[in-house]
Amino acid sequence: MSANLLQVDRYQCGPGRPLLFIAGPCVIESEELIRETSLRLADMAHKRGWQIVFKSSFDKANRTSFNSYRGPGLERGMEILARVREETGLPITTDIHEPQQAAPAAKVCKILQVPAFLARQTDLVHAIALAARDNDGIVNIKKPQFIAAEDIIHAVNKCREAGANNVLLTDRGTMFGYGRLVNDMTCIPTMQAMGCPVCIDATHSVQRPGGSTTGGNRGMVPFVARAAVAAGADAVFMETHPDPDKAKSDGPNQVRLSEIEKIFEQLSRVRELITEFNAAAS
Repeated sequence: MSANLLQVDRYQCGPGRPLLFIAGPCVIESEELIRETSLRLADMAHKRGWQIVFKSSFDKANRTSFNSYRGPGLERGMEILARVREETGLPITTDIHEPQQAAPAAKVCKILQVPAFLARQTDLVHAIALAARDNDGIVNIKKPQFIAAEDIIHAVNKCREAGANNVLLTDRGTMFGYGRLVNDMTCIPTMQAMGCPVCIDATHSVQRPGGSTTGGNRGMVPFVARAAVAAGADAVFMETHPDPDKAKSDGPNQVRLSEIEKIFEQLSRVRELITEFNAAAS
């Protein structure tokens, strides 16, 4: 089965289409930060013709420490993300951690994300699928770090059984020993064979889990992203922040906002080459 095309507002994601970029700060730290970042990304989308979806979390429920910053919460978070959508025209995505969050978020967000650690939670996946179905949205399922690529089909089938057929799959690395993630690029065609476009989460792939806070190496993000796009990934997820060293969540693996345009340019060129190669081969 070949991957289906997904309609993401005015964008299309899938075989033969330009890359879909999903980008933004890990968590909503302030309305000012979100506005600054979203306007910069919107400017890139307008000037460069790139397909960019804005991402930020209203609640990071999976923090290492109880005392870590989590975000403004659902109600305030949706107010801020709705303003981003209205001001920039960018489609919005966020992650959902509890079933009751899905319906309110779906009224603002085109893409609802299932976090990797929660992709086996049937009630959560079902609620997200129903909310996406009822609002002409998309479910983005992150492949858990602890399962093989072929086993994500069970989460996909849960969505389809709920009537949600617009599904994006994301690889964010696989556990390899303690405190290390690796990317197996064969995951990309394996998951595309399920009829879903595939995204690479290049920033969370370079995380170093463990310790009092999660570490990472943002310098490796472009390498992971380029390899995945060369392997046929249809979308790239990349968290970005104006000053990652001061970010309240996942700072070590977020890309500096001033550097992201160059990375997007490189990835777009790789995508064009792969598309031309595939067209010639067929």
